Amino acid sequence: MTKHSAPRPSLTQRLRGVSGEVLKFAVVGLVGIVVNFGVSNAVIHTTHWAPVRCSVIGTVVAILANYLGYRYWVYRDSDAASRRREITLFLVFSAIGLLIENGAVWFTTYTLAMTGTVAYNASKVAGTGVATLFRFFSYRTWVFKAMPELAEEEAVVAQAERILAAEDPAYIK
Repeated sequence: MTKHSAPRPSLTQRLRGVSGEVLKFAVVGLVGIVVNFGVSNAVIHTTHWAPVRCSVIGTVVAILANYLGYRYWVYRDSDAASRRREITLFLVFSAIGLLIENGAVWFTTYTLAMTGTVAYNASKVAGTGVATLFRFFSYRTWVFKAMPELAEEEAVVAQAERILAAEDPAYIK
């Protein structure tokens, strides 16, 4: 019996496959950034609360909006068999991203003593950039797992055929 395995795609093919994913991730991310900055700036200018608190509120609203975009557009073909696991991991990695992003706001405001709209938004841009890279790699690696590859499905079918072939022909009619 020969073992048949699909050839591994070249680096160029893998990069082409990822480029569509990166583009979709970027579109959802840009919507999230607009939501994040819009909400956080609206809250800070209407309530005059602490900058980090306003930034966290904007980030949380953006996380909720982004989940819908990632789940139902970017990663709609991912394995949704374990939605509870997916949501839990999404929230854990989103919380880490929230800490990264808002850590930059905290550092700028309380360590560098830079206040004002420009400093606030610049620190959000820097923090959001680093957090976005973290989120992209963690979401695609651990949260939105791809469906099993065709080669794996073919292996299951081949195994089932072997089992059926080993059955006693007297039972098969």
